[in-house]
Amino acid sequence: MKAPQRILLAHGAGGRLTRELVERLFLPAFANPELEDLDDAALLPELPPGRPALTTDGHVVDPPVFAGGDLGTLSVNGTVNDLVMAGARPLWLTWAVILEEGLDGELLATCVEGARRAAEEAGVRIAAGDTKTVPRGKGDRIFAVTAGLGVVPPGRGVNDRNIAPGDAILVTGTVGDHGATIMAHRHGMESTELVSDCAALNGLLEPLWEAGVPIHALHDPTRGGVATTCNEAAARSGLRFVLDQQALPVAPPVRAVCELLGLDPFYLACEGRALVWLPEAEADRALEILRGHPLGRGSARIGEVVDSAPGHAPVEVRTVSGALRPLDLLSGMDLPRIC
Repeated sequence: MKAPQRILLAHGAGGRLTRELVERLFLPAFANPELEDLDDAALLPELPPGRPALTTDGHVVDPPVFAGGDLGTLSVNGTVNDLVMAGARPLWLTWAVILEEGLDGELLATCVEGARRAAEEAGVRIAAGDTKTVPRGKGDRIFAVTAGLGVVPPGRGVNDRNIAPGDAILVTGTVGDHGATIMAHRHGMESTELVSDCAALNGLLEPLWEAGVPIHALHDPTRGGVATTCNEAAARSGLRFVLDQQALPVAPPVRAVCELLGLDPFYLACEGRALVWLPEAEADRALEILRGHPLGRGSARIGEVVDSAPGHAPVEVRTVSGALRPLDLLSGMDLPRIC
């Protein structure tokens, strides 16, 4: 792959430079039968049996390259995970970039390679894309916009309305790794021990389906972390979630960042973790399956579902002392440009 030294406005104008950018950088990275014709729309094979699942996302992470990933990696993994949380098997993605005039070509090449590698590891194809440029000062280096298409196999169905009293709540690994890594970068606190958890989750969660584990709901706790995700799911289910503060897996470097900056790991973003709601009787079996995968070795049971009750918040945390405290939605902004 060969990127230009600097991005010019002409690289997004549709002329010779645009063609060179596509042929020298994007096509070699994402080569596949659906993309190589460069038509206005990709013609896809017939979908497998099941219900189509479609998602779209924008990515504005700052910095665009961080420990454990980059904008390209994050954009592909995030889109794949949105499909996986619907019970779908991801198949195809679109990948569009908005580039600021003067962007370092090496940065663009890094993000393209990150997207290529992430798509390959997740087993999906980037079937279509686009490039736009904006004048210097009208953007911030590079943004990415994606869409993802997958299929939910027959017999699968996850929805917050499926959550029932007595369900266990699992998390597939340590929380807050991505949010702490981004925050540390911005505060000049980089550490070799701080690495984003950015990863595609289809390889981790597919074995649960194959084993017949009755999954009621799935979510990836990105912006707003576990707390926000649980509040949203509790509102849709009409039930109450009680989380265990001591059971929440937090890596020591992440905990150190939280203590230094006054952050709560319950609210820090993850980019390679899933929350799983399922019958309590299936929790141990599910944990055994998850822990057998490299991405799921830190999986833990972090809470339970109970009936809603007057005087109780939709999401509560059982503290070290045994008391319950509300875990509410944030009233303001937590960490902008996290993904």
